[in-house]
Amino acid sequence: MTIVMTMNRSILDQRSVKVSEFKARCLRLLQEVADSDRTIIVTKRGKPIARVIPFRRRAAPICGAHRGEIHVRGDIVRSGGPRWEAEG
Repeated sequence: MTIVMTMNRSILDQRSVKVSEFKARCLRLLQEVADSDRTIIVTKRGKPIARVIPFRRRAAPICGAHRGEIHVRGDIVRSGGPRWEAEG
């Protein structure tokens, strides 16, 4: 029997800080999140109360991404080749 365990990368890319430390070092911690692309979990009495995550810009939508770059020539619906019947 083989047991394979995988861990979510996001769990490995985070650390926790106490709320008092976050309050004292807020700007520095925010810059750390931006620079390192790591998440910080803010805790109060050992329980998580907030998550500071790096800002990621949304990817451009796929629809229309190549507009103006691809040109269709001819009829793309009718192949112009021999007709055939599909089994149904």
